[in-house]
Amino acid sequence: MRKWTIPSALLLLCLLSLISDQGRNLRANAESDSQNPVDPPKVEEKLGAVPNGLSTDSDVAKREAESISRRSLRSNAQKYEFQAEVSRLMDIIINSLYSNKDIFLRELISNASDALDKIRFLALTDKEVLGEGDNTKLDIQIKLDKQNKILSIRDRGIGMTKEDLIKNLGTIAKSGTSAFVEKMQTSGDLNLIGQFGVGFYSVYLVADYVEVISKHNDDKQHVWESKADGAFAISEDTWNEPLGRGTEIRLHLRDEAGEYLEESKLKELVKKYSEFINFPIYLWASKEVDVEVPADEDESSDEEEKSESSSEEEEESEKGEDEDTEDKPKTKKVKETTYEWELLNDVKAIWLRNPKEVTDEEYTKFYHSLAKDFGDEKPLAWSHFTAEGDVEFKAVLFVPPKAPHDLYESYYNANKSNLKLYVRRGLVDSDTLPLNVSREMLQQHSSLKTIKKKLIRKALDMIRRIADEDPDEAKDKDNKDVENSSDDEKKGQYAKFWNEFGKSIKLGIIEDAANRNRLAKLLRFESTKSDGKLTSLDQYISRMKPGQKDIFYITGPNKEQLEKSPFLERLKKKGYEVIFFMDPVDEYLMQYLMDYEDKKFQNVSKEGLKLGKDSKDKELKESFKELTKWWKGALASENVDDVKISNRLDNTPCVVVTSKYGWSANMERIMQSQTLTDASKQAYMRGKRVLEINPRHPIIKELRERVVKDPEDENVKQTAHLIYQTALMESGFMLQDPKDFASRIYSSVKSSLNISPDANVDEEDDADETESETETKETTDTPIDDADADTSAGKDEL
Repeated sequence: MRKWTIPSALLLLCLLSLISDQGRNLRANAESDSQNPVDPPKVEEKLGAVPNGLSTDSDVAKREAESISRRSLRSNAQKYEFQAEVSRLMDIIINSLYSNKDIFLRELISNASDALDKIRFLALTDKEVLGEGDNTKLDIQIKLDKQNKILSIRDRGIGMTKEDLIKNLGTIAKSGTSAFVEKMQTSGDLNLIGQFGVGFYSVYLVADYVEVISKHNDDKQHVWESKADGAFAISEDTWNEPLGRGTEIRLHLRDEAGEYLEESKLKELVKKYSEFINFPIYLWASKEVDVEVPADEDESSDEEEKSESSSEEEEESEKGEDEDTEDKPKTKKVKETTYEWELLNDVKAIWLRNPKEVTDEEYTKFYHSLAKDFGDEKPLAWSHFTAEGDVEFKAVLFVPPKAPHDLYESYYNANKSNLKLYVRRGLVDSDTLPLNVSREMLQQHSSLKTIKKKLIRKALDMIRRIADEDPDEAKDKDNKDVENSSDDEKKGQYAKFWNEFGKSIKLGIIEDAANRNRLAKLLRFESTKSDGKLTSLDQYISRMKPGQKDIFYITGPNKEQLEKSPFLERLKKKGYEVIFFMDPVDEYLMQYLMDYEDKKFQNVSKEGLKLGKDSKDKELKESFKELTKWWKGALASENVDDVKISNRLDNTPCVVVTSKYGWSANMERIMQSQTLTDASKQAYMRGKRVLEINPRHPIIKELRERVVKDPEDENVKQTAHLIYQTALMESGFMLQDPKDFASRIYSSVKSSLNISPDANVDEEDDADETESETETKETTDTPIDDADADTSAGKDEL
């Protein structure tokens, strides 16, 4: 996608989530890297004569030779130490046995492209930032100096100030380094380096000394240099050719990296990794041409002899011509090597081509270049389309095979850019957006809103297509066509998508009311009848019992705990299916997803659960009326709103439920674990607690008899409190006073063991401790006898 020759003005804007923010930090770091120039190598005269070619004088050559030969940092430069994490990262790279060292060029070109993107973006509102002349050419140039083993990559991007060089190449403020090091320790795949914002450091796979020369419009030209020995140096650049603006990186290659000084190798790598870069990539390449030069005397005599032996007819026919040319000097054609800029990436942008003409391999390569994901996995899906109507645009959307490691770290960062939007050439390519307005006005333009709406719909259709084409998602598992499907690549793809991006679907339901129902169709979850597999709301509804009006669900920390929840006892017994929601975000999700296909959602741990009418309800309520009234009074200090007969219990004596619109027990636990939580402000959101009792349970029946017999019995009150606190914990709540609960347990244990409630703990006997201290003192004060003294002395002498 990045592979077009001369782009027109481009506009970068934020829309949907595709490329991780970390990836952009990588670009920032890399771009600073890729834009850093190194000591200019001494080059051939012809090279210096070419526009933008490197030129030197005697003093420059001398200074460069010293730096190159010694591989030492310049004495007049300011020295700095790398951040500890950066040093650790560089040690891993330098000592890596990783075989694919080619990735360094991919990362540097990618960073150079990011730097060019940034200056182009600024130029949309301020044309003067580009300068004039060659500085307006937004391209990437690669040069070789075989004699000094130097590979240079230059761009005319935004460049870096001195502070940028220190910040971008010496420290990493975000978690990219730590995340990458952790990933390396688990998978050892250095190929992922670009996704963590630390791609620049891959240069040390092939170089033992690196120079970065950079010029920003707001600062002078500076040189950053390092041997990767824990330190780097920065100095004002007064000896290199002025860059005008941008960055040049010079890699002083190791002896074993000599293959990267071959033009054919570099062309191969650019073709493999950077074919779709948005900016032209040029290589200062050699070329053999035929040149006419004066012929030598010996060669001239040979030619004369040959002419004499030619036929007379030829001589006569050529006589006239010879008379005209005999005075001209003799010449010959020879092969001569010349140098010129050769364009390496001239593929037409994929999104501008007919989708029927683009192969799956090209889409995959384009995705890898776009997302800096160079693993072996293909994107899960892609959508290439043209939108027509009031706003016309072309677009290519991808579903990555894996979520970026920092996908939710900066989820609400307003400056985070996701999809790239370009005017007249880009990932989303539109010719109808106005260019003569400010960026702020453009972001509010109705055309962008239309584009956003269509892109979201296309993205949702693309995701749904993954599910529709997945054999595991088929509703009819006995369908022979599905079983005999030979497309194994699509099997289990949606489960893979859900495991990576399921949380994003849930967040979309919370934030996007217009597409809430479409997103709800993409939800997947486990349930009491899913046998450990993922199921959908449509599949749940297809299995609902006749007359069932609600979709039952329960929230909790994990599946094991939910499966044993007392709230499910009667539901499972009657054959109802209950959805398990185990992600903390599910609690927020269900505050917005109130219904689906005219079915209401019902949390089975809250009030309002209806399982049909029971003819004995009124009789039970009346027979336990005295107990429920007494128990409510006994629990007045526990903030219990009511005590009721339960319709959801089977084997458990009682549970604690919350009011329909208050927090569930799980939500209370989540909120209490928040770092900056304010308990006083959360009180109004806590649901009123209701104790529901099981009238068929022997404990409850016996408790009723005891209350009827003597409602003031302290043992009965103690038991009632203990039962409530136990139910509170089993229902998922956290006890406000664990000590009180423990005391009641111990009192109950005493009673069961016939131990008097007034029995005290025996006092600790200090006599043994005093006697032990006395013995220790006597042993210490005992003098050593003569024999022992002699032995000790002998040991000392030895």
